[in-house]
Amino acid sequence: MAQLVADYILERLTKWGVHRIYGYPGDGINGFLGAFDRADGDPDFIQVRHEEMSAFMACGHAKFTGEVGVCIATSGPGAIHLLNGLYDAKLDHQPVMAIIGQQNRMSLGANYQQEVDLQVLFKDVSEFVQYCMDPAQARHLVDRAVRIALDQKAVTTLIFPGDVQEAEAVDSPPRMHGAVFSSIGYSRPRVIPPQAELERAAGILNEAERVAMLIGQGAAEAADEVVEAAELLGAGVAKALLGRAVLPDDLPFVTGPVGLLGSKPSYELMENCDTLFMIGTSFPYSEWLPKEGQARGVEIDLDGRLIGIRYPMEVHLVGDAHDTLRELIPLLERKEDRSWREKIEGEVEEWWRVLEDRAMMDADPMNPQRVVHELSKQLPGDAIVTADSGSSTNWWARQLRMKKGNLASLSGTLATMGPGTPYAIGAKFAFPERPVIAFVGDGAFQMNGMNEMLTVKRYWERWSNPTLVFCVFNNEDLNQVTWEQRVLAGDPKYMGTQWIPNFDYARYAELCGLKGIFCDDGDRVADAWDEALGADRPCVLEVKVDPEIPPLPPHIRVDQAKEMAKAMIKGDPERIGIAQKSLLGKLQEFKESVRS
Repeated sequence: MAQLVADYILERLTKWGVHRIYGYPGDGINGFLGAFDRADGDPDFIQVRHEEMSAFMACGHAKFTGEVGVCIATSGPGAIHLLNGLYDAKLDHQPVMAIIGQQNRMSLGANYQQEVDLQVLFKDVSEFVQYCMDPAQARHLVDRAVRIALDQKAVTTLIFPGDVQEAEAVDSPPRMHGAVFSSIGYSRPRVIPPQAELERAAGILNEAERVAMLIGQGAAEAADEVVEAAELLGAGVAKALLGRAVLPDDLPFVTGPVGLLGSKPSYELMENCDTLFMIGTSFPYSEWLPKEGQARGVEIDLDGRLIGIRYPMEVHLVGDAHDTLRELIPLLERKEDRSWREKIEGEVEEWWRVLEDRAMMDADPMNPQRVVHELSKQLPGDAIVTADSGSSTNWWARQLRMKKGNLASLSGTLATMGPGTPYAIGAKFAFPERPVIAFVGDGAFQMNGMNEMLTVKRYWERWSNPTLVFCVFNNEDLNQVTWEQRVLAGDPKYMGTQWIPNFDYARYAELCGLKGIFCDDGDRVADAWDEALGADRPCVLEVKVDPEIPPLPPHIRVDQAKEMAKAMIKGDPERIGIAQKSLLGKLQEFKESVRS
């Protein structure tokens, strides 16, 4: 039987190194469904519970492997469902390719059932979006879509009408005017700034007395170089959340996260530096960076479109972080005065003591900080850790001590709810031998995470290491938004929007054939983690935590304090507990400052 276009597409993708595609069936991709059957597992079709989650899983695959992640959806509503996950990939600069079905060519323009103008719909999210209207296009469209996704670290989308999917494939177009003969293969170029710019950057950094470094996911392949540069410059290194795992937290000069979810040492680093050195990050919140005019600036970024847009830089080094630092480091002079570095290291040491004291504070029924603090003691060195968007992300950002070898990510720029669970599943498919842990709030888990436990149920036995833990923070509150209402708008918690129904997540896991563990006691949570990490199957660890524990920022601004006071005066239902626990949290900082 002649090969069909759908079969050809899957075969071409395997030659590009794509061996897994996440999706959900629909008649708009019938041709591809038959092709998956005939492909005999390569590429493997991973059936998720919702198309949005397939896009998140593809994004997670891209984040943790650096390879292109691929998802597939049917026409109309299935395609529309992909968009949130694809925008997550776009904004975090991840190579993801979407394959979408469409009505037959002769139906287009007839207001046919499930006919949506997909090229218009996907134009903003995609760096490259094209219809395949003729079988002879299939080859060069796949080659371009994969290559552009890898080169631009972007989303690409291919749309296949149903009759094209089932048409006879054309491997090599006729040799005639208009024919295109594409090929497979891509290697990332070595991108290095001009020598004169490297020398200018070195001059600024060598003249500096107090260097603050801020790194993001773009520095992931340059960890050793970042450490070497920081040692020469006597600098402290703060991490944007997407760069959470670039450097381990046991390095004494790593100040941790920066921003509203950041650490006090990172805040002090930015407030007191005289030079800012940004590497591979487009951290968006300028209010947490040095004041304009306070510090000189040097930045390294591979994407020239994104450089110099967060802080006024003097030198803009457009290049790969690893290669650029390798060229820059020989030009740097070791600073003999180490007082700035010693100050940073002292603040970091003190901060970890503060966080431990905060984690051990009493709460009703359990302090969420304690949950993460206890995991830090047991975190496997090869673990992959994901986070969702919510108050649990505060504790993931601050309390979790990353180790060398860990990988970690979350929805950085889009900051959408829902990716923590599918990121973890995508990571587990990509690295079945490694333990994977997801931090998920009960709001996000109810929104879309719970359904994917059925996906885990279906596939987990193929993984060589069964350790996959979904830690669900149950506080019956959309807690991050509640705190934002208080601090940003001066409004008290409104139960009509913020309360969510309690649910037995651990029992639900057992119904799905997984391990379920419930813990509401801080003194037992270490044992709960031990049990979850040692389980013979994936596990939902449900932790019942106190919603009144404040995610205190590293510095409370006057305007935030005023809005919080307004919320309490207006009769916030949790005002008494909040006042007590906020005071206790700040007292830990005061105690440590007195002790030091």
